[in-house]
Formats: sequence, C-alpha cells, structure tokens
Amino acid sequence: MIRPFWSRLIGESITFWNCLLFSMEVPNGAEMSPATPGDGLGKRIAAIRGARRMTQADLAHASNVSLSMIRKLEQGVRDPSDGVLESIAAALGVEPSRLLGNTTRFDGRVHDAIPLLRTVIASYDLPEDGQVRPAHQLQAAVSEAVQRRLNSQYVRLSATLPDLVSELIRGLHTAVDPARSGIAALLVATYRSADAIAYKYGYHDLSARLIELMRSASGIADDPLLVASTAYVRTEIFFAAQAYSAGLRAIESEIDRLPATQQRQRLGVLGSLHMRAAVVAARARNPESAMEHLAEARHFGDLIPEGIYYGTAFGPSSVRIHEVSVAVSLGDRYLRSALEIGDTWAPPPEIPAERRSGYYVELARAQLWAGHKEASFESLRMARRLAPQHTREHQWVQEDVETLLRLYRMSNESLIGFAEWVGVA
Repeated sequence: MIRPFWSRLIGESITFWNCLLFSMEVPNGAEMSPATPGDGLGKRIAAIRGARRMTQADLAHASNVSLSMIRKLEQGVRDPSDGVLESIAAALGVEPSRLLGNTTRFDGRVHDAIPLLRTVIASYDLPEDGQVRPAHQLQAAVSEAVQRRLNSQYVRLSATLPDLVSELIRGLHTAVDPARSGIAALLVATYRSADAIAYKYGYHDLSARLIELMRSASGIADDPLLVASTAYVRTEIFFAAQAYSAGLRAIESEIDRLPATQQRQRLGVLGSLHMRAAVVAARARNPESAMEHLAEARHFGDLIPEGIYYGTAFGPSSVRIHEVSVAVSLGDRYLRSALEIGDTWAPPPEIPAERRSGYYVELARAQLWAGHKEASFESLRMARRLAPQHTREHQWVQEDVETLLRLYRMSNESLIGFAEWVGVA
C-alpha cells in the first residue's frame, strides 16, 4: 500500500520522531554551549561527555580513540587531528564545530559537497548504475539525514547527502509500484535535507532546483500531505526573491486544497502551513492576514502535541516561536509582544536545535531594535550555543553583529570575538 509505506517513514504517531529528537539532546534538557574564547576544547569535550553520562573510557571505546589521547585532550595538552576530532564528535552526537567553538575549520566540507550535489541532480533522469539498499536500510539512512537537518548538523549531513541522493534517484528509476511511491517519499525527505544546506549557505539557485525536484517526487508518492509539506519548503524561493505577496498566494492555495480532519498528521501539516503563512504575510506587510493565519496555527497547535509532522516541527511551542517571528517581521508596535515572550518564555529542549536557534536570532533583532543591546548580544550567543552553523550562516546575525559593533563605543572583547567568528570583523 502507498500510504502505509510513507506512514512508517514519518511515524504516524510521531513517537518515532520524538525519540529521535530526544536521543540528540543531553540529559534533562541541559544545553552545552560551543567553546568561546577561554573555554578550551578539552573542557568542552569533558562537559559534553559528562552530560552524556559517559566516562573517559566510554568515550574512548565509542570513538575508537585511545584512552590516553582522550585524557590528554581533556587536560588541554594535545590538539586533535581532524580525524580524531570527527570521531569524538560523532561519539558524542555533536558537530565538530561545537567542540571547536567555530565552524571555519569544517565549513569548507559543506561547500565542497555543493558541486557533488549539482552533479547528482543534473542527471536525475539518467542516473548511473549502482547498488540500491533494501527499503528498511534506506529509511534508516534518510531518518538520520532528517535528524541532522533538524539539528543543523550541516557538516555531517553534507558528507553523506550526495551519495544518498544518488542512490535514491537510482532506486526511483528501478523500482516498480507500489515500492516506487515509497522511494519517492524518501527522496523528497532527502531533497529537503539537501535544500537546507543549499539555502542556508546561500546557493539559492540550487535550493530552487531541489524544491522543484521535491515537488516532482512528491507527486509520484501520491500523498497529499507530502505535497503540502513541499509547499511549506517552497516558500524559501519567495523569501530569497522577497516576493512575499506571491509566496502568500502560493501557500494559501495549498491551505485551501488541504481541508482539515481529525487525523493528527494532517492537522500538523495544516498547522505548519498556517504558521508559515503568518510569517510570509508579515513580511508582505499584511498584519491582518498574518494575525489570521497565526490564530489558525494556534488553533491547530492546541489540538496536537509538539512533534515532527512530515519533516516540520509543529505544536504549541513552535507556534510561540513564530509569534516572535511575525512580530519582528511586522515591527513597530508589534515588537512589544516579541519582547514580552522573550522575557517570560524559552523554547523547550524537545524543539529541534535549528528552530530554537532561529527563535533567539529573531528575539535578538527585536531586542536590538528596542535598544537592548546587551540582551540582544546574549540572545545571539544563545543561538550560537544551540546551533552554531545555523547561526553563523544567518544573514540577520551578520547584520545585527555589525550594528552592535557600531553601538558599543568601548571595546567589547566578547563581541569582537563573536564578530570574528561570524566573519564581519
């Protein structure tokens, strides 16, 4: 059956996705920040290892690095090679950049993956011959890629994406119904993971192409919810072009096409579309439409728990995060509501790292516009702690750091260090 295959992938009960999310969090929701000047790589490794309730021997075994090396690294008397650092980061379930406190050492690997992705999708209709793993193995690989996307682990994601996309394209061309629809659904999820890298790192032409391929593959999957989730991602094209009115029409058309039912996944997808439409409407300077869509998103958010619905986080907390985004996009008198949320609420740890990081980026802008420069900088630092790669590549972060540098009349060593990390100083 077509529908059950996709349902197994996305987890009809969302328990599967929540388990994946929790597995990437430190115990009790504790957040470990990336190293900043003075922190030290060794302290960072020891802190995250402790949060994972691992001994040095446990980490040595999991990373295949000698116990002696682990001890020397934590003591700060040795510097790891890239290979050792990657092995330790993988064993701890974090990006290497989180241990280093910067992304510059590994950013090149993300950019190196872009030509490979271009090559793969250029021949999507004429794939090379090769092996295609069984469906359950492909599902596991795609689930891992989705989880890395949700947690902004772009370096680790980029290392596997070209081969995975190529294999799934090959599988789509060789599969027969009903298996073909399931492969198409997996391909949509993988295209979306590739798009996350392309869009975040500024390759908007590649992002647009990947979204078109998502739309094509979602049609093969024959799942209206998958088609709708693709419409959510498509709004990136309108964001990049600043064509907000057109983007709003596109997403409202998808909302009209997808009537609400009591089925949880449908409610999650529909709520996500309203959540996205609210932000697009706010960017289009249409406060009435923005508030209407935000109200609809709250309504659906009250009906279902926070979770991942067809690859998108949705629920009460995600709606609250988007309330801040809408307020910042509208500006002026709406900023007060964003500041009030920031004063009384913080996104819980079960929310994907990228979305929590985005919340603090948006809040930082509201605080900056309100003249709260210290609070703004602290929010940017929190965004960095949650998802360093996402934060470093965010255009607003670069703009706001430049503004903060102008506002601080005396030297601020922490801000200067942050500006150097972002690449604006």
